[in-house]
Amino acid sequence: MSTTSVTWWGHSTVWLADSGTSLLTDPVLTGRVAHLRRMAGPQPALPGVPDAVLLSHLHADHFHVASLRKLGGTPQLIVPRGAGAFVVKALGFEAAARTVELGPGDETTVGSLRVRAVKAAHDGGRGPWSRERAVAIGFVVEGEARTWFAGDTGLFDEMNDLAPLDLALVPVGGWGPTLGSLHHLDATAGAEALRRVKAAWAVPVHYGTFWPLGMGRVRSHMFRDPGEEFARVALRAAPDSHVRVLAHGESLSIGRPA
Repeated sequence: MSTTSVTWWGHSTVWLADSGTSLLTDPVLTGRVAHLRRMAGPQPALPGVPDAVLLSHLHADHFHVASLRKLGGTPQLIVPRGAGAFVVKALGFEAAARTVELGPGDETTVGSLRVRAVKAAHDGGRGPWSRERAVAIGFVVEGEARTWFAGDTGLFDEMNDLAPLDLALVPVGGWGPTLGSLHHLDATAGAEALRRVKAAWAVPVHYGTFWPLGMGRVRSHMFRDPGEEFARVALRAAPDSHVRVLAHGESLSIGRPA
C-alpha cells in the first residue's frame, strides 16, 4: 500500500509527504502575523526542511516572509506568476535563484511529484498598502495521490475540471469575524467546492488558528466551528467524500493499493 500523508499546522500551513518528497504550503510558523495572534494550536514543529514550499498568493498570512526566513535551508519556492520581484525584495537574490513562478495551467516537478498551478478566485495583491501584485493560484500535486491545495479562493466554474481527486485541502473560514463570500469559502461553499472536485478525502483548513488581538469573543463561532460545520454539510453535499477534521499538528494518511 502506497501512502500520502498530510499534517495540518493551522491556517493554511500543511506538510504534504508523497512519493518520498515533502512539500509545505503557505507556511506561517510564528505566533503572530501583524495584528493577528495564534489563538489555538502549538507553533509548528516541522520534521525538517521541505523539498519545496508552495505559496498561493501574496497576502501576508499566506506569503509570510518571517516564516520563510525562519524555515531555513534551501527549499525550492513555487510562487504565483508575478511574485518573483517580491521574492527578490523580501528574501534576496539567493532565494530568487531557487524560485519558480507559475500561472494557472503551468507546471513544474519536485522530486517525483508534478506540481501544477490552477485557478483561484482571490485577490492577488500583497494588500491595500502595497503595489506588489501577482496572480492568486492553487495547486494540484500529482504523485501517489492527486492532491488539491486550494490556497484561498471563492467558488469558480472550473473547479469541476479538477475532478477527480484523492485529497482536497479546502479553506472553510478565515481569521476574522467577517468573511467575504466573493473571494473566500465558508463551510457551506467549501462543501460545494468538494462536490465539484469529487475528492475521495478532504481536510478543512484556513480557520481556527489566527484571530485579531482583542477580538477573541467577537463571533467566536467563526473561529471555532468551520471545520466541523464543513464536515456536517459535506455529508449532504458530497456524500461520496470522506472529511477528516484535523487538530493542529495532527496527520492523515491515505493509501492506494500498490
